[in-house]
Amino acid sequence: MRSVHIPIQAIKGRGIAHLQPHRFASDAREAFDDGWGALDDAAQARDAAPPPATEVRWETCKSAITRNDSPDVGFALGLNPYRGCEHGCVYCYARPTHSYLNLSPGLDFETRLIAKRHLAQVLQRELASPRHVPGLLAIGTVTDAYQPVERELRLTREALAVLAQARHPLAIVTKGSGVERDIDILAPMAAQGLAAVYVTITTLDAKLARVLEPRAAAPHRRLRTLRTLAEAGIPVGVSVSPQIPFINEDMERVLEAAWEAGARRAFYTVLRLPWELSPMFRQWLEQHYPDRAQRVMARVQDMRGGKDYDADFVQRMRGSGVWADLLRQRFDKTCARLGYHTEREPLDTSQFRPQALRAQQELF
Repeated sequence: MRSVHIPIQAIKGRGIAHLQPHRFASDAREAFDDGWGALDDAAQARDAAPPPATEVRWETCKSAITRNDSPDVGFALGLNPYRGCEHGCVYCYARPTHSYLNLSPGLDFETRLIAKRHLAQVLQRELASPRHVPGLLAIGTVTDAYQPVERELRLTREALAVLAQARHPLAIVTKGSGVERDIDILAPMAAQGLAAVYVTITTLDAKLARVLEPRAAAPHRRLRTLRTLAEAGIPVGVSVSPQIPFINEDMERVLEAAWEAGARRAFYTVLRLPWELSPMFRQWLEQHYPDRAQRVMARVQDMRGGKDYDADFVQRMRGSGVWADLLRQRFDKTCARLGYHTEREPLDTSQFRPQALRAQQELF
């Protein structure tokens, strides 16, 4: 593994603090010591530089709803208002998608975000189309719809307003406490069987969370979000994903705390390391957990048939082998003991009324 100098300022508040070359790049550059102290000078300059700021770019939204037919995904329709995510979760399987934008899946993914202009209007048009067949619309399954920039841009809230008007069922997956802002939309929809929220809590260890998910809400804050949503009558669940061997070992405690906060459904996945994510995660392990880095990756490979990652639909979410079976048993036994449902919240598609959107379009 090549060494990467990580400035202290860059580590603070960021998950991956270097510009990992993407897989479409024609070349890759690596610093080397020429004997004249150039590396030390460059390191000092980087250490003196201010922390990298977040930049938001706009792209004109051509389509709002994404579709998939993956047999291991429990929904066919998705919506993601942003590309990239400021939460900076080191394990995020969506990081390699930034490569398609000619941007780094590393630091760029966290600092150079893409917001979709006119998302709500495009969503309204797509829902009003006679070709649209209503189904569960999953929001934030690639990048978090309630990452920090949502506070100002409000793209997620605008999309929710359209879905509420059309009475279209939706489920949200998030680490952001900002979802509480939209209770005024979600609670009435939930009362009609149209909305559910799943909060991801990877660990209760705040110290671990700070380096694993540096700009996501703290674990105790996510538990409060679960409680607030549940008290508002919104069905809530918890995702204890991803499970990383020898890193977040408190699955049972997370499930217990989430149940106490009001979650009644639960699911998990194991760590996925597609494309550029594998070398980035390895570098993160060497930076933060050098004492167990090799052991972690050995267990990951045990669950992936000897590889860092296997994209096979049969086992990519849960892994295979003895270690994957142990995780499954721990999860299943804890859910059975506490009373969790492990299937998603059933939502009602029969109330969908596209005519409300069509009538609105005719006014303009």
